[in-house]
Amino acid sequence: MTTSLWSTTFGAGDKWSARISRGRLLRFTALKDNANLSVMMFHADDLTERYNMPDTLKAQYTAHLTRGNILMSDNGRAMASFVEDDLGWHDTITGFMTRATTDAKYGQSTYQQLRNEWLRSGYENFAVELVRSGLGIRDMGPVVNLFSKVSCNDVGRMIYDASHCKEGASVTLRTEMDILLVVSNTPNPLNPSTHYPTAPVQLEVLPAPAVDLDTDYCCNFRSENRRAFENTAEYYLLAGR
Repeated sequence: MTTSLWSTTFGAGDKWSARISRGRLLRFTALKDNANLSVMMFHADDLTERYNMPDTLKAQYTAHLTRGNILMSDNGRAMASFVEDDLGWHDTITGFMTRATTDAKYGQSTYQQLRNEWLRSGYENFAVELVRSGLGIRDMGPVVNLFSKVSCNDVGRMIYDASHCKEGASVTLRTEMDILLVVSNTPNPLNPSTHYPTAPVQLEVLPAPAVDLDTDYCCNFRSENRRAFENTAEYYLLAGR
């Protein structure tokens, strides 16, 4: 079994960001039931390029993500691929909670009152982490909510599946380009619980095997996937990397 290069655990309400090079496996594991880890992704060498939710979904004929799917940038490049997945469904449409929605659902809390026990919102977490990399509130965009399943019924109502994620479930992404990864371990907006979720999530970073575009499952999952991989390969070839 491949030994991880590095690992960390995000507790309830935690935020984190880091530059991660291409050719890495990012294995996320839910350490309790009902986890939700919101993820933003940017091109580390050009932060104006970032995960494009509409292109990612329409090119792969889906509204949720699982093994075989890739995250595409707004320049049509492959940023990361879902190479392993215990769950089969990760939410792309519900976004993250604000301060106001967090207070309304779980009760008002402030850092001045509760210090590190205050109930953080996804919006605040992303705002802080984006500033660390020279970005700001205007750079906030769609997220992927790992571990969450949100489907739509026949009348278009979104339904959150509270039984979807069990302790020990994992999903592994492979980085196809150098990325800035920004995460927030905060509740999915549709989680029906009236108690602030407390599921920690572990991240392990491992080396990824070399990718053969002719045989790679994610590259060939959809025709647009292969084109995105080729666009990424062209970028690094012309950059001499």
